Amino acid sequence: MGVGTNLKRLRTKTKFSQQDIADQLNIDRVTYANWENETFDIKSQYIPKLADIFEVEIKDLFEEEKTFHISNNTFNDSAGVIVFNLSDKKIAEKLSLQIEELINNLKK
Repeated sequence: MGVGTNLKRLRTKTKFSQQDIADQLNIDRVTYANWENETFDIKSQYIPKLADIFEVEIKDLFEEEKTFHISNNTFNDSAGVIVFNLSDKKIAEKLSLQIEELINNLKK
């Protein structure tokens, strides 16, 4: 996954259009679209501004998004097992806290 994929993901998450981002950068929308499509590289002068627009650190524009996958495997009629395949420690810790919170809410 490249920086273009990250730009598209961040833009979608913030609900900006390509034109919105292009306007904030004072560039043509096609230029911005080419960055998302990874047809052209982003000029370095725009990188700090993109981080500001998306309210992320510069490194977040270049890092792969960390994900986790959940599968529910039932081995017999009475026992179910959920398997988590986590790609990074921070996600594992976040998921652990969310599961703990969910269990606590179920106890109420």
